[in-house]
Amino acid sequence: MSLNRYRLKHLRKKHGGARQAYKLLKRPDRLIGIILIGNNLVNILASAIATVIAIRLAGDTGILVATLLLTLAVLIFSEVTPKTVAALHPEGIAFTASYILRPLLILFYPFVWLINHISNGLLLIFGVNPKKGRDDGLSRDEIRTVVDVSSQKIPEHQDMLMNILDLETVTVNDIMVPRNEIVGLNLEDDIETILNTIINCGYTRLPVYKGDINQVVGFLHMKNVTRILRGGGEGLTKEAVKRFTREPYFVPENTPLNKQLLNFRKMRRRIGFVVDEYGEVEGLVTMEDLLEEIVGDFTTNKAEEKQEEIIKLEHRIFEIDGSATIRDINKANHWDLPTDGPKTINGLVLEHLENIPDGNVTFTIGHYRFETLELSGKKVAKLKVKRLLIKSEPKEDDDEDDN
Repeated sequence: MSLNRYRLKHLRKKHGGARQAYKLLKRPDRLIGIILIGNNLVNILASAIATVIAIRLAGDTGILVATLLLTLAVLIFSEVTPKTVAALHPEGIAFTASYILRPLLILFYPFVWLINHISNGLLLIFGVNPKKGRDDGLSRDEIRTVVDVSSQKIPEHQDMLMNILDLETVTVNDIMVPRNEIVGLNLEDDIETILNTIINCGYTRLPVYKGDINQVVGFLHMKNVTRILRGGGEGLTKEAVKRFTREPYFVPENTPLNKQLLNFRKMRRRIGFVVDEYGEVEGLVTMEDLLEEIVGDFTTNKAEEKQEEIIKLEHRIFEIDGSATIRDINKANHWDLPTDGPKTINGLVLEHLENIPDGNVTFTIGHYRFETLELSGKKVAKLKVKRLLIKSEPKEDDDEDDN
């Protein structure tokens, strides 16, 4: 009964004892029946023999002595010691015992059948269904606990597994490229501007739109650019760009990442426009963005950008770009800034202040002190953030927070 059911399912593929134990555990009522038949038979027999011997040796007084000695012997040698060993080494004991219990179950099956039917009948009277299968399924939080407990055995996979479990709690608007950072081809620009954008973009796919990003035409893949730019660019026309542009794919902003990952596979797409409830384009999300949520950043340019957005000045003090996302800040610094509202640190500041400051200001949100360093039009371009020490937090934990 102490066997790890998940490990047992794995071991039964290559261990005969595990297969026997698995078959026994499929009907725990029968397993318990055969064990208890043998257990009680031996205990009652030992009690009867001890009573007879005690009466012959010491009369009625011997019954008390025999009871005490037999209870002590049974507890030490038949209960506590063997069951402690079995609890500590369940596989070794169970796999060996299964070779004995299976034949005994066949041999004493009529007795086991009779006892089980009487016992199961009593259980049904009290509203318990003895044939109801045991639910060994785990919830997401329970799986997280299993992964955490197994971290020493799978250290290289732990973070990835945790990130997979977190996909359903994160939506595409948490990881999207915001619309003001989208690099695309505006068909209302002149040909030279379009050509320069294609040459200098550095991306595999480029959004194509007319005048405004909401007037989307689709996506242009760079593999088709060589066909357009034949003859040193003489073939580049807006009609050619539109001809090789694939129709756009739109993603609702609140779609969970686990569902979007399946949608990308189903639709055979790698990039999509994120739209709000009014159909306005909010940003871009790519397959690479989703994969990076699982395996971490694997593109050099993004890592360098994040380093530039979050600069450590001194202990627990950072200079942060206003466009940096709160999720990236929390990940980089092991902080717990609120993520249920604005997505960027600029949005968090403006939501707290409820206006656009005329000059630099200092304020506190939770246990973080903010100081605006640079204002740019309608947003906070740069600010300094200090994590305040919580009273209940040991001072020696500070260094861990900054790692």
